[in-house]
Amino acid sequence: MANSPYKKVTHCIFDMDGLLLDTEKLYTEVFNQITNAYGKQFTWEIKAKIMGFKILDSACAIVDMLELPISPQQFQEQSLQLYKIFFPKAELMPGAEKLLYHLKENNVPIALATSSSVDSYELKTVKWKELFDLFHHRVIGGSDPDVQKGKPHPDIFLVAKNRFPDKPDSSMCLVFEDAPNGVQAGIEAGMQVVMVPDPCLPSHLTEKATLVLKSLEDFKPEQFGLPPYKN
Repeated sequence: MANSPYKKVTHCIFDMDGLLLDTEKLYTEVFNQITNAYGKQFTWEIKAKIMGFKILDSACAIVDMLELPISPQQFQEQSLQLYKIFFPKAELMPGAEKLLYHLKENNVPIALATSSSVDSYELKTVKWKELFDLFHHRVIGGSDPDVQKGKPHPDIFLVAKNRFPDKPDSSMCLVFEDAPNGVQAGIEAGMQVVMVPDPCLPSHLTEKATLVLKSLEDFKPEQFGLPPYKN
């Protein structure tokens, strides 16, 4: 830690979609099915803008950008039906399980901060209940009244921070994210942010992160003053 360019932290807060669970490709499949029916393409450019949004915010943005002949509410309803098919297929991202168990075993307080609704959270984590039970608490932003504004606003990370019993300072919290909106939210919350972006994401959209990694497998806890892996 003595030679590390990063500040020591005591608590960790994790995003879920695209970081712990490989769900971003499932979202792409769902949104493409809907937009293709109207002769439109859900592109990477649009995807990069909405990653981390709450569901209705995503629907509003997609309907607006692609000028779809349906309301955001109709888009949301169609999405919800497809989520039931696709989300239970969600697999873990490389390194996620190892890191969460390592932090838990070393008594590092961890929380989840996801923009999902409770319903979609339950669908996505159906195979991974034991792993997600490791979190001290889970802020399900899409259904949590305390999260007034979604990412890129800092609300979700501030709520997550304040639900730790010892209420740490923001500077003692490390956020893990995959999306530009989430990184922005973490920075605005006064936290350091480790970003594990999709390889398709343009590099200029990763510039605000404290540290950018190709995979959670590459994370070295000791760089932030956390207990190192034993092997």
